[in-house]
Formats: sequence, structure tokens, C-alpha cells
Amino acid sequence: MCSASKIPGLDAQGHWILPDTLNMARQAMDHPGDALALIDMTGTERRDLTHAELAQMVDGLARYLLTRITPGDRVGVLLSQSPWCAAAHLAIWKVGGISVPLFKLFKRDALASRAGDAGVRFVFTDAEGADLLGDLAEAVMVDQAGLPGDPVAFAETTPDTPAVLIYTSGTTGSPKGALHGHRVLTGHLPGVSISHDHLRAGDCLWTPADWAWIGGLFDVLMPGLALGVPVVAARLDKFTPEACVDLINGAGVRNVFFPPTALRMLRAAGQGLPGLRSVASGGEPLGAEMLAWGREAFGLDINEFYGQTECNMTVSSCGVDFQAQPGCIGKPVPGHDVAVIDANGALTDGEGDVAVRLGSASMMLEYWNRPAATAEKFHGDWLITGDRGVWEGDYLRFVGREDDVITSAGYRIGPAEIEDCLLTHPAVATVGVVGKPDPLRTEIVKAYVVLKPGFAPAEQELQDWVKDRLAHYSYPREVAFLDALPMTVTGKVIRKELKARAAGEDAG
Repeated sequence: MCSASKIPGLDAQGHWILPDTLNMARQAMDHPGDALALIDMTGTERRDLTHAELAQMVDGLARYLLTRITPGDRVGVLLSQSPWCAAAHLAIWKVGGISVPLFKLFKRDALASRAGDAGVRFVFTDAEGADLLGDLAEAVMVDQAGLPGDPVAFAETTPDTPAVLIYTSGTTGSPKGALHGHRVLTGHLPGVSISHDHLRAGDCLWTPADWAWIGGLFDVLMPGLALGVPVVAARLDKFTPEACVDLINGAGVRNVFFPPTALRMLRAAGQGLPGLRSVASGGEPLGAEMLAWGREAFGLDINEFYGQTECNMTVSSCGVDFQAQPGCIGKPVPGHDVAVIDANGALTDGEGDVAVRLGSASMMLEYWNRPAATAEKFHGDWLITGDRGVWEGDYLRFVGREDDVITSAGYRIGPAEIEDCLLTHPAVATVGVVGKPDPLRTEIVKAYVVLKPGFAPAEQELQDWVKDRLAHYSYPREVAFLDALPMTVTGKVIRKELKARAAGEDAG
């Protein structure tokens, strides 16, 4: 890989640049006022926002926040890709608050669990978000909240001062809040730049991934702002190859983070995009066939990267530095010590747990209010990702997930939350949810349901039950009704057997 002196976030010796006082809002905003910050494609016409204009929006919200919160208070942000979404997070961090990204596709139960667990004081949102929130929390209209006045000083925060609380997919029980400090932006800079063949002047970033997730917020938006690379804000109600091409051409996009499903949809449509300078992708390995297609469609190598909400952008490919190896997710990003360890925490040359050594700047501080879960996440000096891997030379091959997370259309979906939702239906006695292999979405959500006596199977009713309460993308696209589920002696559903059954159905 390239020398550490050329990698943002690191000094010439490869050490993290983390001063005693660090506020990541300052990192993102410390640019000449006339420099282009955001390209707003959310309306009918393109609108370019300079850093000075973004700073005015941020300070207006920051002045409002100073009347409402004290440092460390949590504030929700329920906004889609838009300049106001960026301004809301930056304002919260500027005054020392903790932002809590919330997703517009969440329904009431999903919003309630996250907002309630975080103890948000109120939520920055818009009219659509206010309708979603209902009485769950106070909705503050972000375009009306700004107060006039002098510029607001940046809070004197440190790298470890809590700044953002991002919820995981809830793979084991309810979703957990990964609490990150102000160093998390620095921790993303090397991997984001490398995954785009080293970001440089003239670049322009976009992703169809929503900014409510770490992949949108910290793989694109905030690193782009911090590195002086304009970022495109756009709402695509539904990703289509046609809309994607129109947006890229209209905004002058040069660098894209595509979830694997978006790439598959482009390939199925026979759509190439030869004008891009870099394409990055993360979520699961693409394989030799997809990488070969990418070279034809884009005229460049798709750079795969790896990370998770708890510790992100730790492994990446970089087409200008080394050739991609199909099935592998790249090499460790400088600044991150990545290893494969055995059950005793020792390094192994064989298959084992993918782990990241303490000290990575993108590593979470803890799980919010979950000391036991935090302790389980770490083994000595290592954060355990929950994924299995093996080294092939200095390339990391992803083997599989230890947990039961479902990867569908770029979303990581926790089965436990869907099971809990379905169990509230009056007809459901017990349920097990797994991922079923799918050629387009990687996996679909499949529910195996045991009904209470006297109820007849009704697949659509159960699908709508989840759609109305969680997120539209997480509903079970298939529901099977069984007389009994495979269970352990302690009464836990054996998802491994259900996953094998689902895979067999797909093969059949």
C-alpha cells in the first residue's frame, strides 16, 4: 500500500493524528468559505453550497442547541440525505452534544426502541419525520430551528469525548448503540481515501446509502467534507440504474460508494458508467465475476472494503496500489492493526475470528449502557468483529459471519428484532427468522412461523405487520408455516438449521 505520509489522518510514521483537543465538526468545516461543500440534488434543480453557507446553517442550529442541551445530551437526527442532515450533525458535535442518526424507513417500533434507549432530548427532523415520530419524541423542524446571532465557538472536546451514537442491526436481541468519540472521523479518513484510489482535488463523492447509517455518514459525507471533497446530497426514493446515471451525470460525480445490490442492479440493466474515477463497495465480497464486470462497466477496479458499526473501514482494496484478489476484501488499512485470532486470542494462520487491536481511531468507545455486551465484544487487546476470516498472504479473505445477521440489498438486518415484532401478532406462537440466499439481494428475510391454535396461515398479514412497525426493507419476503421449530434444550431457536433449510429450498 502507499506510504503512510500520504494518507490522511496519519503522520509520516503511520500514527494517528489525534490532538488533545479535537472536535470533528471543526475537522469537517475547516475550509475556505468559498470552497464547495455540498451539491444539493434533493430539489428540482441543482444547488451548490459553499462551506460558508453550510457554516451559517450549522451555527443557526448550534445557537438553538445552546438553549436546549448541555454537553453529552443526545439529540436525534431523522433526516434523509440533505444539507440540513449534514448541518444537524455538525451543530450537535460543535456544541458538545451526541447525535443519534435515525432512519426515515423506520416505523414506530424501530424508532421507539432506538430513541428510547438513547434517551434523546428531541429530534431534528422535517414534516415527514415529525409524522413518523408522532408522540415518541419532540420533533424540531430543522429548517425553522436556527437562531440568528454571532458564530458559535467549537466545544473543547477530546478524541474520546462522546459524539455520535449509531445503532447496530440488532443481530442478538435488541439493537445496540455503538458510542463513538470525536476521533471516529479521523479513523475513517485513511480507509475512505484509499478505497477511492486516494481522494484528490477534482473529486466528487456520492453514495445511494442513507446518511442515517455509518456507511453514508462516515464512509462518504463527513470524510468528504473533512478532506475538502464535495459531497452530493440526493434523495432516491427507489434506486434504479436510470436514476443513478442521471444523478451522476447531473452532479458531476467522480467517486461512488455502491452497496453490492446497487452494483448487481446496474449489471442486470447492462448499465456502464465509464466517467467515474473510483468505485468502492462494502458489505460482502463481490467475487471474481462481479469484479471482472466492474472493470468493463467502469473501466477501473471496484475497491472492496470492510468494517462494521463498532470499528469501521479497517480493511480495503486500492486498485492503483495493488491488484484485487477475488474473494478477499483487501489489505489492512494503515493505522488499523487487523488480525485473525483463535478462541484463545492467539494469532493464527488458519481460519479464525477477525479482530482489530485497541487503538484504531474508528473503534467505538463502548455499547451505550451495556457494559456486559461491551465486555463480550473485546478479548484482551482485541475487538472481536464477529466475522470469520483467513489470511491469503497479506490479503484478508472473508469466510462468514459468526452471528446470524442478514445482508439484504445492502442492509444489515438483525433477525431478533423481526422475531420480536412478529411475536406481538396475536396469531404467532413462535418464530425463527433467517436469511435465504437470493441472487439479487444477497439474502432475503425468511420467517418460519408456528401459529397458535385456531389461526390460519396468512403470509401477507404477517408481512404487513412488520412493514408497519419496523422498516420496509426488513419485512419477511417469504413466510413458511411449521408445526414446530428446531429448538435447543434451553428453548432457543436453532437458526443454523433454519438457514440450512432455507438454502436447501433455494437449491431445490
